[in-house]
Amino acid sequence: MEDDSAMSSDGRAASPNAEQFIAELARHERSLGAYVHALINCSADAEDVLQQGKLVMWRSFDQFELGTNFQAWARKVLFHQILAYRKRTKRDSLVLSNELVAQAERAWEENADGLEDRTGALAECLAKLADDRREIIAMRYRRGLSVEEISEISGRTPAAVYKLLSRLRSQLAGCVERIVRRNPLAKEI
Repeated sequence: MEDDSAMSSDGRAASPNAEQFIAELARHERSLGAYVHALINCSADAEDVLQQGKLVMWRSFDQFELGTNFQAWARKVLFHQILAYRKRTKRDSLVLSNELVAQAERAWEENADGLEDRTGALAECLAKLADDRREIIAMRYRRGLSVEEISEISGRTPAAVYKLLSRLRSQLAGCVERIVRRNPLAKEI
């Protein structure tokens, strides 16, 4: 790490804000990752940009005002990393102009609270599912298995897996909507 002031001689974080940084980053890591992946087509490149952005955030965390919106600050850092990546690689310039990327950033910022509410609601809804149903969802969306692979593992026909996934998605969507509507502080997206 270039900035040795953030580390003590024994390698532990010396900054009094280190724990705050780690807690905030952990709290928002999934949505920040989704943000970067939404704006960069190549998954490996998106991961590289995300990691570089985290380093920049760490090095400049002393500029972050505690008590303000960490996620908005982190997205700004990542936005600049995305623009730098696009400038370096010149990839996707025909698909997404920088202005379109900036518009996507603004839309993401406007809807970030609603997305966070929905993510929390989805976790709550998933926890309510029976273990075998939750495992089917995990196989498809966490592990990225195909319907055919799930069929083999679960002993169901591919048609039964498709039907079950469709029902589960519908149930989860309804559950998320009910929770978000029930929360008066939730921002609709």
